[in-house]
Amino acid sequence: MKITAVETIRLKRGLTVHAGPIGWLWVRIHTDDGFIGLGETYPHPASEQAVILDRLAPKLIGRDPLAIEKIWADLFLEVSYSGWAGAEMRAMSAIDLALWDISGQSCGRPIYQMLGGPCRDRIRIYNTCYDHLDFLTQPVDLARSLLEMGVRAMKIWPFDPIAKETGGNYITAAQMRQGLAGLEAIRREFGDSIDVAMEFHGYWSLPCAMEIARALEPLGPMWLEEMLPQDNMAAYKELASSTRLPLCLSERLMTHWQYRELLELRAARIVMPDLAWCGGFTTARKIAAMAEAHYLPVAPHNCGGPVLHWASAHLAAAIPNLRILETVRRHYLDEYDGLMDASLTPVDGWLPLPQGTGLGARLSEERIRQDDVEIVTIR
Repeated sequence: MKITAVETIRLKRGLTVHAGPIGWLWVRIHTDDGFIGLGETYPHPASEQAVILDRLAPKLIGRDPLAIEKIWADLFLEVSYSGWAGAEMRAMSAIDLALWDISGQSCGRPIYQMLGGPCRDRIRIYNTCYDHLDFLTQPVDLARSLLEMGVRAMKIWPFDPIAKETGGNYITAAQMRQGLAGLEAIRREFGDSIDVAMEFHGYWSLPCAMEIARALEPLGPMWLEEMLPQDNMAAYKELASSTRLPLCLSERLMTHWQYRELLELRAARIVMPDLAWCGGFTTARKIAAMAEAHYLPVAPHNCGGPVLHWASAHLAAAIPNLRILETVRRHYLDEYDGLMDASLTPVDGWLPLPQGTGLGARLSEERIRQDDVEIVTIR
């Protein structure tokens, strides 16, 4: 079996997250046996597309798509000279997902079987609250609506507006009360019946992060995520030693080499790789194994497009040290509608294991042939 073509697919519309509008880039790898592998990355499709079309796709034509480790190493060598921890690695991640999709299809098995088989028959999830209900003004209504679905964990970021006011360098007593109010309201209404993770998007200085962590300790959040920028693991080690709350990080680290420092310094208690950024399945399974060796759980980051959603479910099914998987209700109920030929939504608050071979879902051919989609092919 040989690779015959590489396609990039860009949908003109994307969605909006905390950082503003983002877009998805889909990759399809075609083979002479008729298998087509599907991958995805985000958030800047023009940048990632350029890397794939100019640097990576020409290196793939004629290759055996099942030689996944060798291809990963060769592509990394191709981009490492100019620096790889950006669009280059995101582009490699999309290609790697597509190759694993081909591998599963060619064997007639889902990707999680290719990764060693399922460790569970359903996947524990939490909801990241890009939602029709606003966690700043409707935290109790939001939590109640999730509990009614059977979803018993959620993630909010009420301190972000404050950090944008102060540059993350100070926080007043009044601002602290403002940041704590949503979680306090949820606790008053529901007690411990729903877990609440606190996201910070790397906006805070170390002293402020310590202060906020101390204030949050009595409320018992599920974790504190990315309180600091992701570049200084020594600072995270200091933060970790200052609080009894677990730190979770970081989807913005790439490759198992960057996670090595995080793990060696014991700077986090929950490890959060993103399949579409860290290097795909090839790297994510290594990160999970490294975390397992340190007795640490993994909570995959899953806040991109529909292909990442399916891929993340495969990883979550297969790794023994899964803590919980991120999902976004607004995405799988609304934003992904019509993009794939199948859906993957929670049942009684748990995500089912994907069915079918490979990824288990394909892009809707009808949708990607519409005028707002750009397809570029390298042969």
